[in-house]
Formats: sequence, structure tokens, C-alpha cells
Amino acid sequence: MAASLRIEIFPRDLDTTVTFYQSVLAFTLERDERLAEIPYVALRRDGIRIGARRITEPVSRDARRLPAGTEIVFEVDDLHAERDRILAAGYELAEDLTARSWGLTDLRLFDPDGYYLRLTTHDHS
Repeated sequence: MAASLRIEIFPRDLDTTVTFYQSVLAFTLERDERLAEIPYVALRRDGIRIGARRITEPVSRDARRLPAGTEIVFEVDDLHAERDRILAAGYELAEDLTARSWGLTDLRLFDPDGYYLRLTTHDHS
């Protein structure tokens, strides 16, 4: 059986999370339990699945930044189109398109809760 990956994030505001991942990164809302006792949403884009459970205790954004946090990496077909959509949504990049020494080009941004995201070209090695 093939492996897949699903990540879980823990934001303070699920509405903000859903809006960001839908409007900025083109995810679809697959499961919506924002009114449940334990609020939760599931988002999907192609083979990427992100679950989000609301937390009530604040988490320092610095705790999610590198090197202590995790870099969430999305490989995409058209990095320039992704950049254009992010900017058109009025969202700020942490780092614009950059050709890396390892042969890929990427851009970086933070989601509303400080999760560090990298969008990159596909690794064809």
C-alpha cells in the first residue's frame, strides 16, 4: 500500500485558518467540525491533507519558527502562479522566490498562527 502524509496543526482560530488555506493556498475544506465540542477542520489540496484542531491556550509564534519549529514544505507545479495567488490575496511573503544551491526554487511564508511554510518546485532527483 502506498504511503501518504497528513499533518495536524493547532491554531487558535479555525475560521482564520480555513480562510488562509482556502484563499491563499487553494485548499478545499473537506471536514468542518468548528461547532463540535472539540473544534476541528480538515483541508485538502491534491495529496496534501491538513487537519486543524483549535487550541485555547496561546502558543508563542517563536515556538513555531525555525530552528525549533517545523518547516512544512509543499511541492507545486507552478511556483510563479502560487506566488501570484499569495500576493493577490494580500498575504506577505517571508522570503520571495529564491533559487537554492540544491537545485530547487522556493518561496517562504508564515500562516496566521506562525507555521513556517515553504512552497518549492518539484525535486526530480
